[in-house]
Amino acid sequence: MDHLEYKLDKWTFKVPKDLLYNENDCWARIEDNIAIVGITDFLQNVVSDIVYVELPDIGKHVEQFDEVGSLESTKANLDIISPASGTIVDVNNELKDTPDIANTDPYGKGWFIKIQLSDPASDKTNLIDASAYLEVMKKKAEKEYSKLKKT
Repeated sequence: MDHLEYKLDKWTFKVPKDLLYNENDCWARIEDNIAIVGITDFLQNVVSDIVYVELPDIGKHVEQFDEVGSLESTKANLDIISPASGTIVDVNNELKDTPDIANTDPYGKGWFIKIQLSDPASDKTNLIDASAYLEVMKKKAEKEYSKLKKT
C-alpha cells in the first residue's frame, strides 16, 4: 500500500494515497459506485483500544457528514462521520465481536461500512486527498502530543 507517513515522537501515522478523507478522521475507498468507509490510523491511535463499535442498519440512507455509527474505547466515545452520501449496503459485523481490528488494521479488515453512493461527484468535492489530510492530521497530532506532554 503506497502511503504518506508522519512521525511524531514514538508514533508513526500512515495515510494511504489511494483514499479520500474527511476532516473527521474517516476515509473512503471508492470502488465503482461503492464507498468503503473506516477510521484513520491517526484516529485509532488517539482513541487507543477500541472496545465497542455501533454500526448503522443496512438499508439506511445517510447524507455526507451524518453520524453513521460510533465507537467506544478505553479513552473516548466518538461518532463516526460519513464521508459520503447514499445507502448503507454492508456493515463489518466482525467489528462487533473483535472491535480491536479497527486498531490493528484500520485501512483493511477494520473497515466500518459500505455505502452505495447517491452523488459521488458532489461528495468528492467535500473530501480531501492524502496530502491534504496529512496536513490536517499533523496539526491534530501535534495538539494531542502537546496535551500529553503537559500531563
